[in-house]
Formats: sequence, structure tokens, C-alpha cells
Amino acid sequence: MNLEVSLCGIKLRNPVIAASGTFAYGVEFESLMDLNTLGGLVVKGLSREPMDGNPPPRVWEARAGMINSIGLQNIGVRAFIRDKLPALAKLKTAVFANVFGNATEDYVEVVRALENAEGLAGYELNVSCPNTKHGGIFFSNDPALLSEVVAAVRAVARRPLIVKLSPNVARIEPLAQAAEQAGADAISLVNTFVSLAVDARTRRPRIGAGFGGLSGPAIKPIALRMVYEAWRAVRIPVVGLGGIAAGEDAAEFMIAGATAVEVGTATFWDPTAPVRIARELAEFCRQEKIARVSELTGSLQWNNPGSC
Repeated sequence: MNLEVSLCGIKLRNPVIAASGTFAYGVEFESLMDLNTLGGLVVKGLSREPMDGNPPPRVWEARAGMINSIGLQNIGVRAFIRDKLPALAKLKTAVFANVFGNATEDYVEVVRALENAEGLAGYELNVSCPNTKHGGIFFSNDPALLSEVVAAVRAVARRPLIVKLSPNVARIEPLAQAAEQAGADAISLVNTFVSLAVDARTRRPRIGAGFGGLSGPAIKPIALRMVYEAWRAVRIPVVGLGGIAAGEDAAEFMIAGATAVEVGTATFWDPTAPVRIARELAEFCRQEKIARVSELTGSLQWNNPGSC
């Protein structure tokens, strides 16, 4: 049973990656698992300067999922390089830095700082941030703005570049294609869905910032659809995420077109979920007599998708 996959030229021991935002900076989980058993890990989103995040409460458990509005709290790229990256650099597991900003130059400066440091396999750009220089428009909603930020980062990045797309768009294909044409080596999707939870008794939002991002099993069918649509639209690899909680979930995303998958919300109730899911995926492949897990990618038997 061969679980190895290649993502943008990076060899992963298995296709299951710990997602950004739910796995801290990785090193915090060392007491719970051998981090080298992961296919890869994506660290918390990094900005130019430290950020305190949003007011509490930041998390609300929804039916079949959760809503969060952490506000991208992080220690900033310089502190990450100084305090976290040395330990991560000792791992055999591929480590990706998640990068975000409110303007194109923010992304560029964070990646420029990381380029001078050792220990990273690549970058994942979170483009679901408000672009404050364009009136609050999200990079992820506008192909032109998305192309601008991806091309600017591509110009300074030597490492592979994954662009994480938002599901909060009318059609995912134009955004996936814009990322590819601007120089992305892969795309990952989906990020969380904008949502609202209300306390009927107080008549107030249950999240301190009001709106939050819905994740978990509730979003899986929509995420699968968007991964499939994106895979059909581009030639670069697709990383799938959204509600993956078991090995068979991971298999479904790969069948829909994903080369690898990321596991996020499941780590809140099972911190070792990425390792468990990789084991379950291996068992699924054994049961189905699949010699190489990469054979699953893009194997969906459906030649004529129509509208609902």
C-alpha cells in the first residue's frame, strides 16, 4: 500500500495535511503525536505584524460543524521565524506557511521575510481577507485582484505556491483559473462559509464579531462539489478540504479531483485526526484493492454533470 503523493514537486508520505488555523504552529502538538507521521502541516496564518484577533466569543458549535471568528490572531512573521520555525525545520514532514494580508504588499513582505528562512516546503496564500485598499473587496471574489496578489507573490517566491480559495463566490472556476494563470502551483479549497448564529433569547449574535466562518461536516457536500468544479477548470493540483473527518471522506475528495487533503475542524475533538484519517485512508485502499492512493485522484465516474 503506497500512500505517497507528489504535490507541486513536494513528496508527501501520505496525502493528509493538517490545515491552517486548527493546528496552531504545529510544534504545540508534539506531545500528542509524532509530527513526522503527517503528510504535511500548514501553520497558522502569518501577517507582517502581530495581530490580537477578534473579540470573544470566537467559536460556536453549530449542528454538524462549528462557526469561528478568530480574527487571524498570530504572532507575526518575524516572531514565527525566530520562535517557531527552528523546531519545525527539524521535521521530515513538509511544512507550509499560510500567509495573509490586507493589501498586496502585505503578502509580498511576509513571503519575502520567509524566503530568507530555512525549514519551509512552500506557501499557502489565504486570499479570503478584505483588501482595504479596494474598499473592502475580497481578493478571493475578484479574478483581477486575485491575479494581482498571486503574481506579486510569485515574483518573490522560490518555493511552491498554493492559493487557498474562498467558497463565498458565485462560481469557483474563474478564480481557480485566475490563480493558475498568475503563477500558482496549486490551489486549495474550500475555506469557511460566511455564516451567522443568533441567540434567540438575547437577540444577539453568538459570535463576538457577528459573522463567522462555518466549517465541519455540514459543508462537506458543497466543498466536494467545488473541488470537482475547480479540478475540471485547471491543470495544477487541487488540495481539498471541508468537513473531512474520516478516511473515506478523504477518499471522496481525492476521487473528486484532489491530489491531497487538509483536515481542520476534526482536530478540535480529535487532535490526532490527520494521523487517524491517513490510517483509515490506507485501510480503505486495502479494502478496495488500490495499490497507490494517487490512483484515486480524479477517478469520479461521471461524464455528464448537469444542473440541479
